[in-house]
Amino acid sequence: MKKTLVITGGAGFIGSHLCERFLSEGLRVICMDNFITSDKENIRHLFRNNNFKFVEHNVTKYINVAGKVDYVLHFASLASPEDYLKYPIQTLKVGSLGTHNALGLAKEKKAVFMIASTSEVYGDPLIHPQPESYWGNVNPIGVRGCYDESKRFAEAITMAYHRIHKIDTRIVRIFNTYGPRMRMHDGRVVPNFIYQVLHNKPLTVFGKGTQTRSFCYIDDLVEGIHRFLFSNINEPLNLGNPGEFSVMQLAKLVLKLTGSKNKIIFKNLPQDDPKQRQPDISKAKKLLKWEPKIPLETGLQKTVNWFKS
Repeated sequence: MKKTLVITGGAGFIGSHLCERFLSEGLRVICMDNFITSDKENIRHLFRNNNFKFVEHNVTKYINVAGKVDYVLHFASLASPEDYLKYPIQTLKVGSLGTHNALGLAKEKKAVFMIASTSEVYGDPLIHPQPESYWGNVNPIGVRGCYDESKRFAEAITMAYHRIHKIDTRIVRIFNTYGPRMRMHDGRVVPNFIYQVLHNKPLTVFGKGTQTRSFCYIDDLVEGIHRFLFSNINEPLNLGNPGEFSVMQLAKLVLKLTGSKNKIIFKNLPQDDPKQRQPDISKAKKLLKWEPKIPLETGLQKTVNWFKS
């Protein structure tokens, strides 16, 4: 019997790449999405695969899947600032009700459960780089609180199900990830800069551009998630690229790779925007023997080429 994997948010940026990876290894994949921020084009090529099934469903409602399920990956989320500032209540609901329903499915099927958490659980960090042991510095009532706290709640209920119901759980804290299938108007810095360059607009930098981010190419992240899922690690794990770049460095690199002469303009820093972001991936390196392989310049070039096409 083939192993069956259910992934919520499977038509999204990260979810669609995971669908591809698990299908390539012979698993049966049930992809669940309601397209609030994703795109059917991300998975259209998978419909020809007999091991792929798509279910259009809002996971804040009860999840019913017939038959045996071995893995439940809850990746449904409104992950970009543009989305969660526009849909704060939906963001909170998918992190709370959606996680509860996905955990219920895992409990019913006695399946391994993985939750896609985020580096945003660390908020605007007072510790740098951020290890999994850091509890974070989050403003629960700020404009970003709907996303940050939804993920913190998701982690809390996941650990509660692990302790009380003995569910085999994984909590992956994903740091900034980029690559093909990001939306052009995603609102995050990599697609923003690429969109602005390709449409001959000035690159918008918030603040002075000194805030740092760590950028992980999608293929590296998928490999880390794959290794984590098939491990026996129940505690949270950071996955991301520890290479730290300022937003201004990123802007100049995008200009260099595209040969563009676009201007850079500056705008006010958004409320509660983190000043630093860099994962401590010591645990992933030790426990999964994993670390990113793809340099930022290489990954950015692949991403630019995809956006152009």
